Amino acid sequence: MSDNPGIIIFYCFAATAGIQVLYYLIFFSRVAFYKRKFEEEHPPEEQLSVIICAKNEERSLPKNLPTVLQQRYHRQQDPAYEVIVVNDNSEDDSKYYLASIEKGYSHYRHIEIKQTAQFIPGKKYPLSIGIKGAQYDTVVLTDADCKPGSIYWLSLMAQGFRNGKEIVLGYGPYYKKPGFLNKVIRYETYFSALQYLSFALSGVPYMGVGRNLAYKKELFFRHKGFTAHQNLASGDDDLFVNRAANGGNVGVVINKLAFAYSEPKTKWKHWFNQKTRHMSTGKHYKFGHKFLLGLFSLSHFLFYPALVAALFYPPMLLITLYILGGKILVQSVITYLALKRLDEKDLFWYAGLMDILMFLYYIIFTPALFFNKGRTKWK
Repeated sequence: MSDNPGIIIFYCFAATAGIQVLYYLIFFSRVAFYKRKFEEEHPPEEQLSVIICAKNEERSLPKNLPTVLQQRYHRQQDPAYEVIVVNDNSEDDSKYYLASIEKGYSHYRHIEIKQTAQFIPGKKYPLSIGIKGAQYDTVVLTDADCKPGSIYWLSLMAQGFRNGKEIVLGYGPYYKKPGFLNKVIRYETYFSALQYLSFALSGVPYMGVGRNLAYKKELFFRHKGFTAHQNLASGDDDLFVNRAANGGNVGVVINKLAFAYSEPKTKWKHWFNQKTRHMSTGKHYKFGHKFLLGLFSLSHFLFYPALVAALFYPPMLLITLYILGGKILVQSVITYLALKRLDEKDLFWYAGLMDILMFLYYIIFTPALFFNKGRTKWK
């Protein structure tokens, strides 16, 4: 009887390690071994409407908007895309900059919103205005503080709509900066993308990120826009995708030239507030998605405590070390290839530490899934 607690702990460790390995092999390997080819200058088949919501972005817009306006995405001499910037009650001088560049770009216009929609917090109202005013049937979403990775961003994203796809998921990394906070932010962003991109590639799409997301306008109206969650400040990207996506209508584009880069937070407090707001929407996902994500997170959270406890059970110590070695090997290979695929290879040397720190991440941010209601403003 004295051996029962030890063997139970060992089995708990083996179970958590096994679940982790299965997720890496079944799901995450799809990003690691992603090989789909895209043509950078592929002739456009889709006519696109790029929608950008801006609120007090007078500093970001001059740095990022020109790259969006100068995409190499044309039909003969005429642009095959338009860019709409929805200026949502900005209190800075954004409107003057947005107005000043209209004469220089025939495929650009901006919309000024001077009122707020009662009971519709966040950017869902201005985003809806932009989508409703879009000229074309395919909309591409990004943020005012995002910059496309190249002039081929739209061309590459558009190719994701092949074979009848209605939603295309892209990657939105953060710029590489000095300091440990930057590495934490970038690793967490990579880890989140590893999950939602690999699940989508596995036929189980559950979210997208509004920094780099595209979908059909008809799909938006078919699902009545954001009405299912219009009372929440967040969710204009992940909750809409969670509701509208299925195993056959989602495409994924993973290509460095199609990334949309953002400036990362520079203070821990600001990043904490951002993550808390983003994670508050997770409790509204479909049950199956919450189960799959919850099972992985729970096994991830329990793995290291179970490992420490199992190391103190001598009869199974050798087997424990074998299991640990196998798990590290599988996880390391897939992590390296996935980081390389998402152009985050420099983070590999921190991956082991980051994986351990995820234990603290779950403790700090999981309460937001249950208690945080989200902010009422998006800026």
